Amino acid sequence: MSKVVRFHEHGGPEQLRIDEIEVGDPGPEEVRIRVEAIGLNRSEAMFRAGAYLQAPHFPSLIGYEGVGIVEALGAKVQGFAVGDRICVMPNYRLGEYGLYGEHAIVPARSLIAPPPGLTVVEAASVWMQYFTALAIYEVAHAAVGDAVLIRAASSSVGLAAIQLANWAGAVPIATTRTGAKMAALKAHGAKHVIATDESNLVTEVQRITGGKGVRIVFDPVGGPDIDALAQATAEEGIIIIYGGLSGRPTPYPHWPAALKGLSLRGWVASSIWNKPERFAHNRDLILYGLAEGRLKPVIAKTFPLEEIVEAHRYLESNQQLGKIVVTV
Repeated sequence: MSKVVRFHEHGGPEQLRIDEIEVGDPGPEEVRIRVEAIGLNRSEAMFRAGAYLQAPHFPSLIGYEGVGIVEALGAKVQGFAVGDRICVMPNYRLGEYGLYGEHAIVPARSLIAPPPGLTVVEAASVWMQYFTALAIYEVAHAAVGDAVLIRAASSSVGLAAIQLANWAGAVPIATTRTGAKMAALKAHGAKHVIATDESNLVTEVQRITGGKGVRIVFDPVGGPDIDALAQATAEEGIIIIYGGLSGRPTPYPHWPAALKGLSLRGWVASSIWNKPERFAHNRDLILYGLAEGRLKPVIAKTFPLEEIVEAHRYLESNQQLGKIVVTV
């Protein structure tokens, strides 16, 4: 028997229960791992709360990014051996498998060797944040001198975007709600920080950019603020929306978009890892960036598995700067 976190109905963090269940043996194209660390993602909180794209089958497993040791191999699995330490990339549907637990079955297609030189906790945090933030390269082609507006910049993806923007020679402009995280965001590479509850976003962007606006907006929030983002964007700029944290519809900002010739683009990390021709190149780019110190995962806080409810409460508190990791 193994301790596995599941939720039996939608709701708050308290719905997460540690159940004792038999994990079983892997299928032909699966492996069973002993879980060491789990990287938390906001999508998991939305999934638990009933606000995600896919509906779970109760009781539902949860969690899809982390590090573990291979315990058993399916009959068709090649390239891995019992005892290997591996990262699990979050490239399957939430609830289809689940990493929140002492042991887990995962698809072999999701396994990748941990990046050299990282701790287990750091390795559990890497793939979702950097593959998501790579939209500023893959879609927007960030280049020297480009102003990049990064919303929710204190998240792991936001910090990854700051690092990638700096690597490209662009100018990362971070947003945060209040001034509490401004110094920390600058310490982590933001050239400018805008506290949106304390100042006007459009006015500040125009001041920072000398009236030009930003060429790239990288936004996980969506919702009615899209009109202000469009006003802050430069002519022929691009707005990339990769999340829906506002929980509200995102209207099309017709006149700012029309008058400036803006592009609005959706994005998910699977745009890279589900396309082999993109995956290998960007995996190697991330590994190179980590090895050269251009990229460095930032860990906000760790929790033991027994405190998974508190970990989710912290995840939803917006207090963190970087990735939350649960250790097993």
